[in-house]
Amino acid sequence: MIFCSIGFLRQYGKVNDTFIQFFCNLFRVAAGNMIMQIRVRLFEFSDCGGEASDLVRFRQTEVNIPSQPTLSKQLKALEDELGKKLFTRHSFSIQLTEEGVLLRKRAEDLIKMADKITTEFLALDDVLGGDVYFGLAESYQIRHLASAIKQFKNTFSDLRYHITSGDTEQVTEKLDKGVIDFAVLAEEPNTTKYHFLTFPEAVLWGVVMKADCPLADKQAVCADDLAGLPLFCSEQGWNHDISKWCGSKIDKLHLEGSFRLSYNGSLFVKEGLGYLLTFQHLIDTSPGNGLVFRPLAPALKTKIYLIWKKYQIFTPVAQRLLEYLKDKFEAV
Repeated sequence: MIFCSIGFLRQYGKVNDTFIQFFCNLFRVAAGNMIMQIRVRLFEFSDCGGEASDLVRFRQTEVNIPSQPTLSKQLKALEDELGKKLFTRHSFSIQLTEEGVLLRKRAEDLIKMADKITTEFLALDDVLGGDVYFGLAESYQIRHLASAIKQFKNTFSDLRYHITSGDTEQVTEKLDKGVIDFAVLAEEPNTTKYHFLTFPEAVLWGVVMKADCPLADKQAVCADDLAGLPLFCSEQGWNHDISKWCGSKIDKLHLEGSFRLSYNGSLFVKEGLGYLLTFQHLIDTSPGNGLVFRPLAPALKTKIYLIWKKYQIFTPVAQRLLEYLKDKFEAV
């Protein structure tokens, strides 16, 4: 059960009365004295373009959904209040506009935050367990975090951890909103906002390519080798690490496409569409897989950081985990 007040929702989301009224009609509200008990289950607007019953699906538990006319009126009122068109209506279907997708994302964040508040308060008296939330960059060095959590659970067996993945922009947004407790970044953190730990090892950059291409015969790859070739890379890596590595030669490199997940990029490499700039050990380059990894020359390494907000107040188990990680990482 999630306990929060309408005042909290208004303060957290900086939303107006129409917005609050709309969401309250999607939640089961039971008033008790001065506190409202709101049980939230995420609702989904699916813009799949199918039947109307498929387009608006509510994954609900004990939620009273308003009638279709009432819901339609509230959706229209919400559009009027926000001054944006949120839905494109067809005869038997409804699709989200770009503004509607943004609204859905913000609503999901609100619900996740409310859920997290509940688990945090329930965990205040639980010294041996509770929930901890991470947002992780894609890196083989995450193994250090996984190993530490495994050992930590020998003492705190009731620890439950929740992992989401993304680039720096994605995970720091969740961290700033309080949706997660910790984030792992593949770039230097903003020390005015965050405390941080540095992972024991940096990650090595290189190129993933087909095993039968000419570059595969080289022991290492330099910027001149990549000139004019179709390259894949994450936008973050391209704008920060790769641009610094090759300096003025960046103009000779051609970014064919960007991927947030290296695995997806490797599938394009297998089809012969280009070369993937990525971290070592993220892609299977074992014999017989058809792909190889060659490091960049001069060598390019990126440090990995665990960060958390300054003045962050943790649950007991999250605080103990942080102290444990400090001891483990600093001891290496």
